[in-house]
Formats: sequence, structure tokens, C-alpha cells
Amino acid sequence: ALALKLMTYEPTGAVVASPTFGLPEAIGGTRNWDYRYTWVRDSAFTFYALMRIGLTEEAKSYMEFMYKRCQDLNEDGSLNIMYSIDGDKELPEIELNHLEGYRGSRPVRIGNSAHNHIQLDIYGELLDAIYLYNKYGNPVSYDMWCIVSRLTNYVVNNWRRVDMGIWEIRGKQQHFTFSKIMCWVAVDRGLRLSEKRMFPCPDRNKWLETRNEIYEEVMTRAWNPELRMFSQSYESPSVLDSSLLIMPLVFFISPTDPRFLDTMNRILRSPGKGGLTANNFVYRYNTLVVEDGIGGQEGSFSMCTFWLIEALTRAGRFDKDKLGRAEVIFEKMIGFVNHLGLYSEEIAQSGEFLGNFPQAFTHIAFISGKSDRVQPGSCSE
Repeated sequence: ALALKLMTYEPTGAVVASPTFGLPEAIGGTRNWDYRYTWVRDSAFTFYALMRIGLTEEAKSYMEFMYKRCQDLNEDGSLNIMYSIDGDKELPEIELNHLEGYRGSRPVRIGNSAHNHIQLDIYGELLDAIYLYNKYGNPVSYDMWCIVSRLTNYVVNNWRRVDMGIWEIRGKQQHFTFSKIMCWVAVDRGLRLSEKRMFPCPDRNKWLETRNEIYEEVMTRAWNPELRMFSQSYESPSVLDSSLLIMPLVFFISPTDPRFLDTMNRILRSPGKGGLTANNFVYRYNTLVVEDGIGGQEGSFSMCTFWLIEALTRAGRFDKDKLGRAEVIFEKMIGFVNHLGLYSEEIAQSGEFLGNFPQAFTHIAFISGKSDRVQPGSCSE
């Protein structure tokens, strides 16, 4: 909790993904990024964690920061995926070739070229945060509702587009399943907010139709009936991605739905058997088979490990074996926190921290996973 508070820039309310840059995802590797910015995705999840642990003032400040960003939309009605702590949009990426990098990990980059990416999932995270703020924080204003309506209509008109996805690939744009799910979340939360507050919603029928259409498309185009799993993208039907553990956490699907359970069980397999879990550490995807335009290797992704814990916990309400597995993985992750109670972005099989440190995403997922262990399914719809 303190780590998240310290990653909040008090003058504006912005929340950085991490206070560091250039710390590698593999020692000597090329996956070295600058995380000293506020991503809409990361900070929206941070907002939810702040609300859960009672840091309401910080949550309110973040909402004010995003309100200002939403008053300065791009010409096409879109948001940028990330901003500086002062709200700047232009964050050019520069390689500092005169620096050796941490333990020879080059290049060292400042800035981040992902700032001009198309990542459609950000609208789902943001509108979910606004919905929860209305429910557990302060009732949103009519002006905020107008922003919600505008962003929801943007999603309705653009959800069919390809994008770069949650992992910010630097290769070919695709129809990423995670992005489609979060587009569904965006429209769903817009509908729910209009109903709860009785806000005017002239496009309600179109929103309902779109929400249904997205759901049906994910269930048909993202589902691989032969492998019994949801795929990373429509274009890669055999590629597994642990970001899809989010599905029951945002109430897209039941944690006990056979399709989700089959997907989760496949993620639980070792990489050698087509899975993404090694020694209870979860990887984002298999970098040996995915052309992400970056190259190199990486460690296990701690946020995804905590998402697995949360998904297992929710499924464990009806299956004690899954609840037991969640306990085992959680206790192992507790053992890898450092002496200050902090986590990095990734963890190597040796237990060494990798990636930028500390990372907000990891601590957010830890708080959510821990809360669900106390009261499974405590995240309210």
C-alpha cells in the first residue's frame, strides 16, 4: 500500500508504473524499458487497489488527473495510452548508447515509443475504474458521465480494429483477445453506470447490441475447440496468453465456466507441455513461439502469477483443490518479496528480481489476490 502511495505524484494525482527505467527483463538482454510514466491501464488498476485499501484521497486525485486527460481527447476521440506525470502526451523514446546498462543490459532507453500505440483495452480499465469510483467513492458528475458516454461510443465504433495489445508488442497489430474483452468491459460498465444513476443514454440499444456482439465474437473467434483454450489473438489460435486470466476477474465469464477452466488448466502446465507456469511462476506468453517484434527472453511476470492466484481462489469456492493450489502459489510469492515488502515486474527461476522495480502492477495484483483469499469473489460487480 505504501509503495503505491509513493508512486503517486501528488501535484497532479498521476500514478507511475514504476519509478525506474532500464532495469532488464533478462540480464544482458534487450527488453529494457522506461516505466516512469502513467499508463491509463496500470493507473486504472492502481485506482481500484487504492480504493480497496482505503486510500481514497489518492484515488480521488487520480480520477481528477484522468478527468483532465479526458477533456483533451485526440481528434478522433481517443485517449493516449500513457502520459507523463504532468499530463504530456509526447514521450519520444531515445536510446542512450553511451551507457552500458545494468549488468551489460543494452540498450538503455528513456521515453517510450508505446506512447503512440493503439491499445483498445485501456477504455475497459478506465471505465471500470469510473464505475467503481461511483459505487465506492463519490457519485460521478453529469460532466463525467458525458465523458463516459463519449468514450463508450468511441469503443462501440472502434472495437473491431486491430491494436498492439496489453503487452505492447512491437510487431504486427492483431485482434488481441484481451483487448476485445476489455472493450466488452468498457461498454458493459457504461451501461451499468447509466442504469444505476439513471443518466440519459440515447445510444443504449446500440451499446447493448455491441456488448452482445463482442461477447459472441470472443466466444467464437478467440476459442480454440481443439486445444480447449482461449487464444492470445484471433490471428494466433494456438498461442496461450496468461493475460486471459483476467476474464473472470472482470466478470466476463464465470471462474467455473468449462472454457475458462480449460484455459487456466493449460496455463498451469509447464512450458515444456504447452503451458506458461514453471515452479509456480507464470509467464506472459512463450517468447520462443511468439513474434512480438522485441526478441530476447524474460522472466516470469509477477502480476500474472497473482492473477492466477485470484482466478484459482474464485474457482476454489467450488473446488477445494484449486483453492489449495492458490494457497501454495500465494505462499511461495510471499517468500519472494524483499525485505521492504516490494516486488519487481518479473522474477527469474533463480528468484532474482527482473525488470523495473518496484512495479505498481505487481503490487496491485498482490492486493487484489490477497483480498480475494480473505473473501473469495469480493470484487463487486
